[in-house]
This record gives sequence, structure tokens and C-alpha cells, in this order.
Amino acid sequence: MGDLIHTLPALTDAAAAIPGVRFDWVAEESFAEVPAWHPAVERVIPVAIRRWRKGWIKSWRSGEIREFRRQLRQQEYDQIIDAQGLFKSALLAHMARGDTTGLDAGSAREPGAARFYRRGIPVARDMHAIERVRSLFAQALGYTKPETELDYGLSVNSLNSSDTPYLVFLHGTTWSSKLWPVEYWVELARTAASQGYDIYLPWGSAEEQERARQIVHRSGSGNLLPRQTLTEMARRLAGAAGVVGVDSGLAHLAAALSTPAVTLYGPTRTELTGARGRLQTNLQAQFECAPCMRKECDYSGASEVSPACFGSLPPVDVWANLQIRMDGVAG
Repeated sequence: MGDLIHTLPALTDAAAAIPGVRFDWVAEESFAEVPAWHPAVERVIPVAIRRWRKGWIKSWRSGEIREFRRQLRQQEYDQIIDAQGLFKSALLAHMARGDTTGLDAGSAREPGAARFYRRGIPVARDMHAIERVRSLFAQALGYTKPETELDYGLSVNSLNSSDTPYLVFLHGTTWSSKLWPVEYWVELARTAASQGYDIYLPWGSAEEQERARQIVHRSGSGNLLPRQTLTEMARRLAGAAGVVGVDSGLAHLAAALSTPAVTLYGPTRTELTGARGRLQTNLQAQFECAPCMRKECDYSGASEVSPACFGSLPPVDVWANLQIRMDGVAG
């Protein structure tokens, strides 16, 4: 999901530079709602690589893969751009009809992916992911990358059906090392509730649902959201007074929606893939082994919390930073 969010500003750039340009976008089925939020997107073509991997033969026999290929090759494109630079995305680009462009072998995350493109484009690896995609699109489509403020081009109606301001806590993520300690969420929820805020906690798995229940039970405040579509979640984030999250796709979405937000980074880096937005603050853990880029924390020293690096990002500091962002909007 983060890769999709990172690509949106490039579409905004292209639409401004090339009046009338339209895009079809291949996106994993779980996130296929995201591209449709951008006005320059004509059609979204869902792909189910994650699900197909669990049973390629069954998916082929059912005709699902053939149907995807038929949709992908329905028309010939003026330009096919692979924004990810991975083998799987390069293969999909190669299957479509038209000239293919992507990152060259020195720029792509998986260098071998460049073999599938007719044209490989060099883009510096030390740039933020969003700027890399903007540069790729500009070179592929023949315009100068603008040096303007990021514009994700999102068209999402906000949801705020209550007079009480609310916060959204994005506590879920795929890496266990990215999880801010539950006791910190509990303390933050108590602080927010004492200041008159409602609190909403989304979840996407049984594990996340149980964590959200613990936070609500132990803090005595907060509300578990029902299962949400991404569009419903986007509307909820757009209407929030503020968002606190760990490094996740939804945190990037909150930043893209210009909601006052604080995102917490322990094992991952902010300079290359951190959430970016007009009202976004990223807090990086300051710890001897952070950022380690490990999916699981293997720190064995003494620590009051786990993952240990998040001890440098206590709730009092997170709340202070969120207040600064929210006060800026109110002012």
C-alpha cells in the first residue's frame, strides 16, 4: 500500500504537465481502491499475486489468471511504467501491450527487473521513494519534475458525523519490531480521553483486533472500529483531528490526506521511506541499534519496553508533537 501512496504525486505531476493524460493502474486486489481516488486514473486492473502464490495451479485452472491477462492486454498503451522496480511488477509490465519503461539496473530495488523494460532510467537511490517515482515519471513522459509541494491528488470525502473531535490510533503493522508498546498506547489513550477526544482503533487481523481490545480495556477509553474498506478508512482518517501511527500503509495514507499526524519509527528509516505530508511529523527512535531494518527485535539488553528502541519515544513526547500539529490547524 505504501508503494501506491508513494506513486500518487507522480500522477499529479504528469496530469499538470500533460493535459488530458489518463492512466490505467495495475494494483494488488487488496489495495485496488487506492488508485481510484486519483482523478487521473481511468481504470484500475486488480491483480492477485499474493493470493495466487498460495495456489498457482488452482488459479490458472479457474481462468482467473487468464482473465487478468486479457484485461491487461485489452488495449495498447502509449507508455507502460513500472514504478516498483521488482521482478513481479516488471513481469506484469512486460505482459502489457506497449513500450515499457522502468528503473535501470543500478536504480531498481531488484536490479534484474530492468531486463524486462525496453527503456531503463537512472534515478538516484539516496532520494526519498516519492521523489524517485516523481523523477521516473518525469523522465519517462518527457517533462521536468516540478519542485512544488507534494500533491497526492486524493479525492476522498471526510467522515466526521460527531461534534466530538476524534483521533485515530494506527497500532497495526506487519513487522513485530515496528509495534509501539501496548502500555504506551494505553497511556496515550488516557491522555487523549482526558483532553476530550474520542479515539478509534482500526484492525485488520485477529491479532490486531485483540491488541485494540487490550488498549480499550486497559485505558478505559477508545472504540474498536468495525472492519473497514480502504475507502471507509480513508474517510475516517480525513475527518480525524489527529492520527498517531506506526510505520504502515495507513500512516502513509494519513500523511497523504494532510491529516495532522505523528508516525513512529523504530527499526525503519524516515529519510528514504518516511511518511510525507503537509501536516506530518515523523519521530525516529534514538537507540544504539536503531534503525536496524529487522522484522523482529533481537535486542537482548535491559529495557523497560519491547521493542527496546521505542523507549526513546514515550507517550508524553508523542502527545506533545501531535498537539503541535493539531494546534497548527486550529490556529
